[in-house]
Amino acid sequence: MRRRLATGLAASALAVTTVVATAATADAAPADKPQVLANWTQTSASSYNAWTAARSNQSAWAAYGFDWTTDYCSSSPDNPFGFPFSTSCARHDFGYRNYKDAGSFSAHKSRLDSAFYEDLKRVCARYGSATKAACNSTAWTYYQAVKAFG
Repeated sequence: MRRRLATGLAASALAVTTVVATAATADAAPADKPQVLANWTQTSASSYNAWTAARSNQSAWAAYGFDWTTDYCSSSPDNPFGFPFSTSCARHDFGYRNYKDAGSFSAHKSRLDSAFYEDLKRVCARYGSATKAACNSTAWTYYQAVKAFG
């Protein structure tokens, strides 16, 4: 009886240790999190497209612990003059929030702001002549605001 009790206790202790170790591993972000974050916050259209695809399937990236929250364009209009800037603002928020969480925001702020401006210009590229000029002017204003106050 004593031997069975000791064996049972040892097995229980091993099971608890395994559960705790597994939980600790599951809570840790994958080692490539900084690389994934960098890939999604570049100025290129492919970076933007990769981020939007990931954003639409956030559960696939849950292990990374990314902060997907956004207030879009903060206190500025999300769609100024009808230009749909909200997704560009959401990606900008994503970069800011996740680099702040990583403790390396200042090293990446300039690139994040440049990526934001490129995203806005891609929105503006859909328009023709005068409308495109108005959109680009608005994009420039948004970019200057985040450069100065972001």
